[in-house]
Amino acid sequence: MARKQEVLQDVVIKFAGDSGDGMQLTGSQFTNNTALLGIDLATFPDFPAEIRAPIGTLPGVSGYQLRFSSDRIFTPGDACDVLVAMNAAALKVNLTALKKGGKIIVNTDGFDAKNLRLANYPEGENPLENGSLGNYEVIKMDVTKMTREALKDITMGMKEKDRAKNMFVLGFLYWMYNRDMENTIGFIREKFGKKPDIMESNIKVLQAGYNYGDTTETFTTTYSVQKAKMEPGSYRSIMGNQAVAYGLIAASQKSGLPLFLGSYPITPASDILHDLSKYKNFGVRTFQAEDEIAAITSAIGAAYGGSLGVTTSSGPGIALKGEAMGLAVMLEIPLIIINIQRGGPSTGLPTKTEQSDLMQAYYGRNGECPMPIISASTPGDCFDAVYEAVRVSVQHMTPVIFLSDGYIANGAEPWKYPQSADLAPIPVKFKTELGHGEDKFQPYLRDEKLARPWAVPGTPGLEHRIGGLEKQNITGNVNYEPENHQLMVKIRQEKVDKIADYIPEQKLDSGAEKGKILVLGWGSTYGAIKSAVAELQAKGHAVSHAHLRYIRPFPKNLGDILKNFDTVLIPEINNGQLIKIIRDVYFVDAKGYNKIMGVPITKTELVMKVEEMLGRAN
Repeated sequence: MARKQEVLQDVVIKFAGDSGDGMQLTGSQFTNNTALLGIDLATFPDFPAEIRAPIGTLPGVSGYQLRFSSDRIFTPGDACDVLVAMNAAALKVNLTALKKGGKIIVNTDGFDAKNLRLANYPEGENPLENGSLGNYEVIKMDVTKMTREALKDITMGMKEKDRAKNMFVLGFLYWMYNRDMENTIGFIREKFGKKPDIMESNIKVLQAGYNYGDTTETFTTTYSVQKAKMEPGSYRSIMGNQAVAYGLIAASQKSGLPLFLGSYPITPASDILHDLSKYKNFGVRTFQAEDEIAAITSAIGAAYGGSLGVTTSSGPGIALKGEAMGLAVMLEIPLIIINIQRGGPSTGLPTKTEQSDLMQAYYGRNGECPMPIISASTPGDCFDAVYEAVRVSVQHMTPVIFLSDGYIANGAEPWKYPQSADLAPIPVKFKTELGHGEDKFQPYLRDEKLARPWAVPGTPGLEHRIGGLEKQNITGNVNYEPENHQLMVKIRQEKVDKIADYIPEQKLDSGAEKGKILVLGWGSTYGAIKSAVAELQAKGHAVSHAHLRYIRPFPKNLGDILKNFDTVLIPEINNGQLIKIIRDVYFVDAKGYNKIMGVPITKTELVMKVEEMLGRAN
């Protein structure tokens, strides 16, 4: 049968089902397939908070949103064109995010009486039959039945066969979007090569899904999206936590420092530990500690011994690390503290995203305990940002806090990866002997950056005391004198402030240097702000965008940039944190836009907010 082929510019698909339906795997395979074609993409995995919520219930819905486009894109999309709903709960949770007229691909087996009841639909009501989906194109498939039919000749239990039904949907979508399946078949062979029954069943069901689309006369149109116009180079799809791991390895190689990670597993930071543990060939040592305190103190010990010490966690774990972070500040040694933020307080929303730990990074320790803060903006940017965090840490002899969040950590995008030769070197100087005229090592004698020397234990003649008690200036001896304590507090703060002399000045991401509104952001709001500001500029509005990587200290020219605009808008996925710091430092009456729902801010929301502000100004 002849079918029409339609070329689309931009598509957003949401895969949704029970947490056991394999939606994350389905989405990631479609993502990898898309990346291989050179199509630009952005993803947003949406995990359930419970490790194993009851099957078929609303809290158990797992989602994966993918946007792919022939144009450059910076967000996973505000609304979906296609919703894959494996059961009634998945439909109920995600229907509001589907565009009117959008496609719904449903597994009808997931809409039986039991599933409808678990999804809290009224007794006797089935959305597939009551006309409530009249505004959408509904594609009904009994995926479970067709999966079992495809596997009728394979000797497996029914439960094991049903686990392959996500592959049926994936195969159908590969047909719908004119895709080749070979990369996924290769993935299945590699993953399940030692389990031939599972390997064969997944491949058979994948092909059955493709053949279903190809042979069923119901479907009259297939779609394709052209390759995106991107800067020439070698690209790969990368997630934020992967990029952090690669950035740390690159910094280790470029600084000549062996990398040590002391970590305790916590969502959404655990993947950094998993990834780094694979790279022992680069001299990486990973230590899964018994708790958060042991994790950071082991990293402090490694740093004291001359390694690149790193610890990873999320907000609750960072709270536990607080005293040891203060110890690292007192010792004035390099240390990278990585916080992949999630919703709080307490255990809060373990699998949802938030930018709620900025105040914790600034002030969340006892005493006067200043630390530089560097933030990543996108999955790929994690590589550059954590690389820079290492440079600042080792060259200024200070622990550095690196901020990412769940959205960045688990999201994916095409990343033009650098060549080793293109990475700036990170020179490190250890003190190896007494200087001219020195008769005794002075561990707190500082250079022009106010950084003290890094002396590895065991170096002859450089014996010195460490610990958390206040240090005497220059000698490092324990000292309780009031004047000395005030001096050391001021010096430690000045050292962090002085880093501003060694970082780039702030640049505008887009827009004129002067205008009506500057949208100032940090972290994962980057894509939404960039997209919204581009739309506003296309409408002729005097709106500009600046995005911060260095949050403590701020770039030296940031104050001058802020004064060039009538109004500063600061969107954040928190209740207003950067805005408090900006108001305090620069006396600017900035306005906030805050969303605290565990999901990213959308482009549409920001466009509406800025247009509302412009309307009031006019």
